Amino acid sequence: MDAVIEQILKDSIAVKEKAIGGQRALIGDVAVKLAECVAAGHKILLFGNGGSAADCQHIAAEFVNRFRIERPPLGAIALTTDTSALTSIGNDYDFDEIFAKQITALGRSGDFAWGISTSGNSANVLRGVEVAKEIGLFTLGMTGSGGKLADVADLVFRVESDSTARVQETHITIAHIVCELVDRILFPQAFDE
Repeated sequence: MDAVIEQILKDSIAVKEKAIGGQRALIGDVAVKLAECVAAGHKILLFGNGGSAADCQHIAAEFVNRFRIERPPLGAIALTTDTSALTSIGNDYDFDEIFAKQITALGRSGDFAWGISTSGNSANVLRGVEVAKEIGLFTLGMTGSGGKLADVADLVFRVESDSTARVQETHITIAHIVCELVDRILFPQAFDE
């Protein structure tokens, strides 16, 4: 058991180091764009499936409540939480439309759409990104090796790994780094030492 635990830990660290080390400039660029978005009174719309849906809720909560510092709430909505909207859209239209219809209803030009798909090929995430771009939202994709999401989003975080668990662990680590950077950009005085 100890050997298995040690190997999982080593694999997780290695995937994170590679993904984050190779995308530091991108992480900074995303943080700046998000800070500009919320500072201008716009919001972040997050969407994904399964574990990525849970990550969307987690990330939205970090912005709306707080991350590390006391600060005003920042506008973020996880489009994965309204079961009535999700099930009615899925039933009346198609599961591929569950995020697109919510983005059409809630998104406004200047908002930021953040889609997460470990495969990069989730049809509903792709459709959400496409609709977001059509109505003037800046789009970010988080994926594993890329998939189709890498071709449609404005910016893309890629995590090269054959393990969905390692990809998701790295996604949340990147998101936490982005959250702290946004706080540091918007509220630098809270970090003065």
